[in-house]
Amino acid sequence: MKTKILLIEDDQSLTELIRYNLTQEGFVVHCESDGEEGLYASEEIMPDLILLDWMLPNLSGIEICRRIRRHKVTKNVPIIMLTARADESDRIRGLDTGADDYITKPFSPKELLARIKAILRRIRPALSGEQLSYDDIILDTISHKVTRAGTPIHLGPTEFKILRHFLENPNRVFSRDQLLDSIWGNGIYVESRTVDVHIRRLRKALNINDFPDIIRTVRSAGYALDKN
Repeated sequence: MKTKILLIEDDQSLTELIRYNLTQEGFVVHCESDGEEGLYASEEIMPDLILLDWMLPNLSGIEICRRIRRHKVTKNVPIIMLTARADESDRIRGLDTGADDYITKPFSPKELLARIKAILRRIRPALSGEQLSYDDIILDTISHKVTRAGTPIHLGPTEFKILRHFLENPNRVFSRDQLLDSIWGNGIYVESRTVDVHIRRLRKALNINDFPDIIRTVRSAGYALDKN
């Protein structure tokens, strides 16, 4: 599954430069130039990472960042602020609001790419290794084997894909539609209740030997891999 990046930036030339370079690296880039539309897109497309300009029409980047961190669905999505503000006080304000990183304009595409990859390596272990783990669950992406507390877990192909998706994005809530897009793809029609069926199967497989349920159902929102 390709990594989705949401770029919220009103400078068209910079947008095209970033889009081109990230697309060349294999990322899927969704672009918005308006603050309110960018905030809506952050909840609608559920990106893996957000590039967020500070100065935007209708809603500032700082306010967008604040609202993203307050929303239960997007609160864990990493954010890199893009801004011409170079003062230390501005950098601190951006980070205190919830940004994970801060890059000052003008910047080179190579520097931005390096920052993006550094954050993704930290939040998505699959980008830097063969194993994904969370709590007592380990998934080997090469052998396609899953264990929980050392006990082998047998999963069907779809349940394996769902678990991998959750392990790559722990604690993040995904709606049924978002899971449909990520697991089955945009071009395939599958009813949303199909997700519930596969989640039940995944739960049953993971909860053998009376293991605690680690998949959390978030009412009116979706599902998350969350031990709390």
